[in-house]
Amino acid sequence: MTVTDSTNEEEYLPNSDRLPRGEVPDEAERIARSLELARAAAETAAENAGREIVVLDVREQSTMFDFFVLATGSSRRQLHAMSEEIDHKLEDDLKDRRIGIEGYQESRWILLDYGSIVIHLFDDQSREYYSLESLWADATKVDVSDLIPAEQLG
Repeated sequence: MTVTDSTNEEEYLPNSDRLPRGEVPDEAERIARSLELARAAAETAAENAGREIVVLDVREQSTMFDFFVLATGSSRRQLHAMSEEIDHKLEDDLKDRRIGIEGYQESRWILLDYGSIVIHLFDDQSREYYSLESLWADATKVDVSDLIPAEQLG
């Protein structure tokens, strides 16, 4: 990727890679930070009545992302609440920064992009239709049963 002078090259770096010049994150530290964010997002989704919560380790399948967090909500209001609370947890409490958000207005599939992790919040129909677990079937499921009640896990 070529970065022009008018573009801040940090816009293209995952949040965990945004360090002062000269500091390179240790790979293990970077992965640990990504996992911390993914687990916090999953736990926050559960606290907001999310269902079928899954954390996928996609490092072997993607060079751009480390983890996907998937959750299902039962209404537009619930999906909004989940996305806002996840933002609050990751940005305010864990000091990370969301790069982008898609689908908030439509509220059928809300995507929160935090660079190294991507959070997918679905309504029931979109979750079934897009079936990301099937698309990313080679990804490894991360065990989050210590954070989330069994009835909320996917």
